[in-house]
Amino acid sequence: MSEALSSNSRAVARHSRLFAAMLALALLSACTVGPDYVRPAQDTGLVYKAEKVDGWVQARPGDDLSKGNWWERFNEPILNDLMVQLNASNQNIAQAVARYDAARALSAQARSGFFPVLGSGAGYDRSGGSNRSGSSQYDLSGSLNWELDLWGKIRRQVQGQQAAQQASAADLANVRLSMQSELAQSYFTLRMIDEQKRLLERTLQAYERSLRMNQNRYAQGVSARGDVVAAMAQVNNARAQAIDIEAERARTENAIAVLTGQLPASVNIAPMAFEVTVPAVPVSVPSTLLQRRPDVASAERRVAQANADIGVAQSAWFPDLRLNLSGGLQAATFSDWVSSPLNFWSLGPALAMTLLDGGARTASINYAKASYQAEVAGYRQTVLTALQEVENAISSLSVLNRELEVQLQALVASRESLQITRNQFEAGLIDYLSVVQVETSAYAAERTALQLENQRLNTAVELIKALGGGWREQVTP
Repeated sequence: MSEALSSNSRAVARHSRLFAAMLALALLSACTVGPDYVRPAQDTGLVYKAEKVDGWVQARPGDDLSKGNWWERFNEPILNDLMVQLNASNQNIAQAVARYDAARALSAQARSGFFPVLGSGAGYDRSGGSNRSGSSQYDLSGSLNWELDLWGKIRRQVQGQQAAQQASAADLANVRLSMQSELAQSYFTLRMIDEQKRLLERTLQAYERSLRMNQNRYAQGVSARGDVVAAMAQVNNARAQAIDIEAERARTENAIAVLTGQLPASVNIAPMAFEVTVPAVPVSVPSTLLQRRPDVASAERRVAQANADIGVAQSAWFPDLRLNLSGGLQAATFSDWVSSPLNFWSLGPALAMTLLDGGARTASINYAKASYQAEVAGYRQTVLTALQEVENAISSLSVLNRELEVQLQALVASRESLQITRNQFEAGLIDYLSVVQVETSAYAAERTALQLENQRLNTAVELIKALGGGWREQVTP
């Protein structure tokens, strides 16, 4: 018995040394097939075309948008509180977080391919027949299997999953930025709706005073019935617009509730005086978009993942080498099973290679290369779209600033014209239809000014979003 044990031990030792030597040789000879990743070249230009537009703000060194709470530039405490709620409860963000967690799990799963797989098993078997007595067999075994990464297949898989994880992180940042900008725009729209409602209330009060005045003048025989009817129509039109504004406000408030992950019925944002504050948004050179924009980073990481997939596909042309070690105990009785030493084992490499597959491997490589080219084109298109969005936002904001300046001048003139016309009517120099026309024009000028203010606020948010907004992470290959 001792001689058998000694023989088994010596054999295991010899094969263990052979196993270690083969492992060292395999690791020394390992290589990585497939192309190494290089970020696709993409020209972004040196400056924006909108640099020539009045109102464009050139960022100075160190003067950049905060990558944190960018909305605080607008100095709105209620908006700040809503953003906290959005970041904690928005379901689109929660979905993106879950997808990022899934990408992290896949990355960890890919890394597990670097390590051996250890397994074990135990069994009991009872057999018998008509010509022999029954017998029992107890088994206890263990195994160690390790696929050596000779050609870099596992390394490419890990690279691809790491790139996918980074892309998912950028996707999460992009969803968060999109939801934040949508909330900011909805909030500013709500405040401007309140301003329009206050304007309409003041206008309606003026119309009602005019209606009462015309009714009194008609009763005294000074005004015609047509003046009373015109004033009454003006009042009812204003009341109808007030009802429409209430519906618009409810829709906007409900949108804010959903963005912050709350039931529409549970959110009530009280009207308040709103002073428009449009912060200056410094704009850096175009190349900074490649670092700031999360959608650009995501597209670039998808290119890296597709590049790694080419290496995985090309590794199929090379043989797989597995190192297998197994051993165990076998005994006819449980007591022998417990007291017996290792009585069977095996140790050795296994080499496997596909010789004929009907062109499947070639097709797989072609597919991986085509997918890579598609991702490269998608990346470049994303960069171009990002540049377009920045150019559009800069130009629009500059135009709105100039347009509002002119509109405010027109508003001053409209108010003065309205006062003169009302004085003329009260003096009996003109009929009320002339007043109605001027009042309508003055109200339209007031409302247009508010709409331009709202557009300026929303365009400033769009510019911040186009520049990468509050993205904290910079994903690099």
